[in-house]
Amino acid sequence: MIRASAPDHQLGQTLSITTRDGRSLAYAEYGDPHGTPTLYFHGFPGSRLEARIGHQSAVRDKVRLIATDRPGFGQSDFEPNRTLLDWPQDVTDLADALGLGRFVVLGVSGGGPYAAACAARIPERLSAVGIVSGLAPLTPELTRHMSPLNRAGLALAARTPRLLRAAEPVIREVTAGYADGLVRRLARITAQVDREVLNESEVGKALAASFREAVCRGAQGMVREAELYAAPWSDWLREIPIEVRLWHGGVDRIVPEAMGRALERAIPRCRAEYHSDEGHFSLIVRQGERIMTALRDGGTSR
Repeated sequence: MIRASAPDHQLGQTLSITTRDGRSLAYAEYGDPHGTPTLYFHGFPGSRLEARIGHQSAVRDKVRLIATDRPGFGQSDFEPNRTLLDWPQDVTDLADALGLGRFVVLGVSGGGPYAAACAARIPERLSAVGIVSGLAPLTPELTRHMSPLNRAGLALAARTPRLLRAAEPVIREVTAGYADGLVRRLARITAQVDREVLNESEVGKALAASFREAVCRGAQGMVREAELYAAPWSDWLREIPIEVRLWHGGVDRIVPEAMGRALERAIPRCRAEYHSDEGHFSLIVRQGERIMTALRDGGTSR
């Protein structure tokens, strides 16, 4: 039985549904409660709290931003055997519980593959699909452009997943206990435009809060997600029957532009925009309203 936990709620309040297989799936709402329903898929690590960054843009753009915690993140129950292609069923359960017919999906960074999975498996429910700074299927050529820390974590997930699982307590402690420090470290290794965005108090605070919430019940979700990113998942991208809008920054040092180009090549009907002066974080912060407008008004082409 799918149910919404509360019909009336305040901005950012933690809500949940029970999925058809009995798990709790947490979400929160931002933006305009009467606007275009847009399901927001957070980055890695991340949680529903990440969408707070887009609240003001969503209000101005009349978008109802519904942000979910993926299984094992934040307040959502862990699912050890989940795959990328299981996510569309969770999304359908949430949409049905909220009484949504068709809706927009927007995946940012590590949420990008999940937006693509929805496009592949539930295209009939989607009015538009957006991927911003999205991760692509990993290859040695693409990962060599990533930061050393990201490369190391994904290499562990691909080659020695047991070692990564054994490190779950440490991953949780570092992510939760040093979230502000992680944001400062990101500011040091990213481009100047990202540094400026991350040093804005509200953006930095929201990102740190999202990191802490991501592991509030453990790091199992993070570890499983790293394994999913590292496993092969390119085949079904070519099955996507609808248009996917893609935005990527030219000075992105977290998920380099080459990954956006790879996604564009892999998705049959991909409409891509590259912003040469934007980075990983600045793109969604500075261009968020424009992106939401395009998704709200553009719809999907069939």
